[in-house]
Amino acid sequence: MQALALCVCALPDQVQNPAHPRSRHRPPRPDVANVNDPKTLADRIEDLLPQTQCTKCGYDGCRPYAEAVAAGTANYNQCPPGGLEGVERLAKLLGKPVIPINPDNGVERPRPVAFIDEQLCIGCTLCMQACPVDAIVGAPKQMHTIVKDQCTGCDLCVAPCPVDCIAMIPVTGEATGWDAWTQQQADEARVRHDRRAARQAAERNAAEARAAARRAATSAPQAQAAQDAAVQASAAQPAGSPADDAEAKKKAIIQAALERARRKKAELAEQGVGPRNVEHVSADVQAQIDAAEARRKRIGIESNTSDSSPDDDKSAR
Repeated sequence: MQALALCVCALPDQVQNPAHPRSRHRPPRPDVANVNDPKTLADRIEDLLPQTQCTKCGYDGCRPYAEAVAAGTANYNQCPPGGLEGVERLAKLLGKPVIPINPDNGVERPRPVAFIDEQLCIGCTLCMQACPVDAIVGAPKQMHTIVKDQCTGCDLCVAPCPVDCIAMIPVTGEATGWDAWTQQQADEARVRHDRRAARQAAERNAAEARAAARRAATSAPQAQAAQDAAVQASAAQPAGSPADDAEAKKKAIIQAALERARRKKAELAEQGVGPRNVEHVSADVQAQIDAAEARRKRIGIESNTSDSSPDDDKSAR
């Protein structure tokens, strides 16, 4: 017991007293994992990136790159703006060796700032749409300008310019990587990028809602007109099943054909041209005639004997 008491007395003051100033409000270190830290690995990787949103890493921003590194689908040396110090930060977090920047993604360089030649600018707004941090101010068909303190030097505004009026000018002298960029600047750029992404998402949702409303307004009258036409058509038709209607149509077609045949027969009789070979009919032909008469009676078509030829009447008498 005496030995245990001596050990407790020998502990530092900040351990014995949790209220000690040195034991409170210790700022978290993004390059050191903490078991109590709710952040994911992708969150901690993103915290170590310079937030220039330049896409030189091959991904559409710092957050997608951080997620790719955390998932193991991207290497941790693909961020030229972070430079060698950025690789060192990520290597320490991931427990991996320090490796050079991948030259396929670019080289470490002094941080540039975009400059717009006001004499050439036509106010097309394409550079404003390309800037990931809203560092360009302007209006359609009006001169644009760069907010120097907010430009991250991402180069994304250069390519869309149709008149080639944007130049990237280095402003940090010999300083490169994190020596040319502070953590405060990175945090501010991240906030502006997130706000821009949220604004664009809201604009897309609003545009989709307006388009849906227009489609609904256009289709509603058409749907009502089609419904009214269907109601009127159903009211004009007599009640009956589709099968009954089809059968009635079929009978009408057959009856019309028979009527035409009778009229033709009557015309030939008036001209003295009657049917031939009616006295000596073969058994096969007579069977076909009987079958036709049976079918006609079965479907409900009455035979009209009044249209018989004069020769038939004479033979009957």
